[in-house]
Amino acid sequence: MGINSQKRMAAELLKCGVSRVRIVSQKEVDEALTRQDVRDLIKKRMIVKVQKKGTSRGSARKILSQKKRGRRQGKGSRKGTKKARSPVKRQWIANIRPMRRVLRDFRDSGRLSTRDYHGLYLEVKGGFFRNKKHLLVHIKEHDLLKEAKEAKA
Repeated sequence: MGINSQKRMAAELLKCGVSRVRIVSQKEVDEALTRQDVRDLIKKRMIVKVQKKGTSRGSARKILSQKKRGRRQGKGSRKGTKKARSPVKRQWIANIRPMRRVLRDFRDSGRLSTRDYHGLYLEVKGGFFRNKKHLLVHIKEHDLLKEAKEAKA
């Protein structure tokens, strides 16, 4: 009886493929004839089952940490268009909210009249101002704040 039949029996008993069965001592395994003999050899660790090889996550973890640090975002890594990656609406929201907040604060503190507030609000909505700083410069140039008016008077 060749070693192959013992290997086959061991594979059935260990519930794995023949390629994963390793024989430590060939002499003792050669003498095993029955399934019980093979079972005993498995208990004695003369026949062992090799652990399956898994896929290493090391490189995946490295890539993930690089992405967290802001790497791997160059032109070659991008799939979507510029507008898909940061939608125009999100940009608009990020721009308009601070400007509206400034106007609201000025109006609520009484530094800006409701009439001026409304006019500026509509200009902001219409996209007249590039950003918050542009809005503040415009307010200053046109003396729309009450303190500025009082200082001049």
